[in-house]
Amino acid sequence: MSIDDDVEIRGQSVGLVEPQSFTFAAPPEPMLLESGETLGPVTLAYETYGRLNDDRSNAVLVVHALTGDAHVAGRHSDDDRKPGWWDLMVGPAKPIDTDKYFVICSNIVGGCKGSTGPGSTNPATGKPYATDFPMVTLGDMVRAQAALVDHLGIERLMSVVGGSMGGMQVIEWALAYPDRVASIVPIAAAARQSAQNIAFDEVGRQAIMKDPNWNDGHYYDGQAPASGLAIARMIAHITYLSEHSMREKFGRRLQDKDAYGYDFGTEFQVESYLRYQGDAFIKRFDANSYLYITRAMDYYDPTTRYGGGSLVAAFERLRPETRVLVISFTSDWLYPTAESKEIVRALKANGIPTTFLEVPSNYGHDAFLLPNDLMESAIRGFLAAVAKGGRR
Repeated sequence: MSIDDDVEIRGQSVGLVEPQSFTFAAPPEPMLLESGETLGPVTLAYETYGRLNDDRSNAVLVVHALTGDAHVAGRHSDDDRKPGWWDLMVGPAKPIDTDKYFVICSNIVGGCKGSTGPGSTNPATGKPYATDFPMVTLGDMVRAQAALVDHLGIERLMSVVGGSMGGMQVIEWALAYPDRVASIVPIAAAARQSAQNIAFDEVGRQAIMKDPNWNDGHYYDGQAPASGLAIARMIAHITYLSEHSMREKFGRRLQDKDAYGYDFGTEFQVESYLRYQGDAFIKRFDANSYLYITRAMDYYDPTTRYGGGSLVAAFERLRPETRVLVISFTSDWLYPTAESKEIVRALKANGIPTTFLEVPSNYGHDAFLLPNDLMESAIRGFLAAVAKGGRR
């Protein structure tokens, strides 16, 4: 997900931030993955903002969505055109207030923004892993994050916050490490992918794998499957918007024309927009990472992993004092409100103190990346209440 237009960011910036990295699971003790395969050494790219307090109780982990990274706020240099992907939420006096909280964000395992993934060097061959990279799951991603949290000397997180695929990781954190999270905030998310979402992911993967340059994933010494990746992004980006936002932004307006050209060029503004999104995406993302991450999303299902087919049973793992804020958006058809309500019902069935907020928005799934007073106020107030409760 991405913000395609510059937006007004309220509050102060964290300023210049320095990327960091953490490496663990070096042989002879590699990371054991859910698939049964092993991976090591594993490097996570991460960034931190704010200061950890004396009792290490103010840490907030922000987890990113499908195409996100560790750079959640601030800028890496004065020349950066845009700040981090959630700069509107993270910083001094912002909802995730870095004057109060120690904020952590890392790039997931399998990613392509500094963490170990298919484009990383395979120590066994000296060449990129490509599709020799083992299949990773959201559970593996969260366990790697837990290793980073251990490295930072934090026993318990005040909160884990994330949207979309990040929201699924938030749920996994609460289930895999119930004693290590005081609260969670899944936003614009579902407990598991619907058949429709799996279908969209598969079309995107097929676009990549049918690209003549894909070469079974071993393309790093040649041409990348740029066309396939661009098409995958175009397909996915449609799901991030709403019919209302597309109608308002583009309608049926033509692109630099007064009449149809009667050809297969770019006729409509919406076509131009999608092509721009695809072309921009191939400059910052790796096609193999897209394959691996979407597959990891499709695999995730806490009802089978923890609950014997029941989400209610899965959430029995949570500590009864764990606090939860679930947020959905009215126009999100990728992860509609009904799926958030399923999470809420399962939590409340277990007596977990849960607040649910459906935010009115015309921006579709991408709404969680855009300024919204109601969302910002809810997260600000929720974290403040959790922090206050933790000091009692």
